Amino acid sequence: MDLPPFPGPRGRADVSVRPAVADDAEAIARVQVVTWRTAYREVLPAAVLDGWDDTAAADTWRRSIATPPSPAHRVLVAQERDVTVGLAACAPAEDATGLGLLEIVALAVEPRWGRRGHGSRLLAAVADTARDLSAPGLTMWLATADAVTARFLTGAGWAHDGATRTLDAGDALVPQERWHSWFDE
Repeated sequence: MDLPPFPGPRGRADVSVRPAVADDAEAIARVQVVTWRTAYREVLPAAVLDGWDDTAAADTWRRSIATPPSPAHRVLVAQERDVTVGLAACAPAEDATGLGLLEIVALAVEPRWGRRGHGSRLLAAVADTARDLSAPGLTMWLATADAVTARFLTGAGWAHDGATRTLDAGDALVPQERWHSWFDE
């Protein structure tokens, strides 16, 4: 059986994670809305999900990438071949002032591209970014109801630390737990 030709060496998956550029903004917004509408339909109010403004979201991502508030603010994209399939964004952790932690503020892989290692590659790239910035570890706030991401983080060696907060999402309050991962010395 002859296989169709693909770029790159045979047997090598054409997947990557790279820093986002402003031209990625529309793809990032698409990944975010598709993921949220699939994964958070039971968590976020329908008005938030259904009232999504693609243009406004892409503009926000474009500004975040082009003019980040600090050198520690980063946006990364996961790609399979030439398709953007996931994103991660990180920033200095607001709730851990003085510890120098980096916080993952967005982590998403479009569901149809799930279970192919994109989430793990994004998480590893954010960890590499944090280490490059001399951060001792990472934090992330996760909706308490998000059991899928909780299992993913647990499998990657993360744990929740007992801290909680409530996110005001318009017509609903979303309970969240803080997760963390400390780097080995």
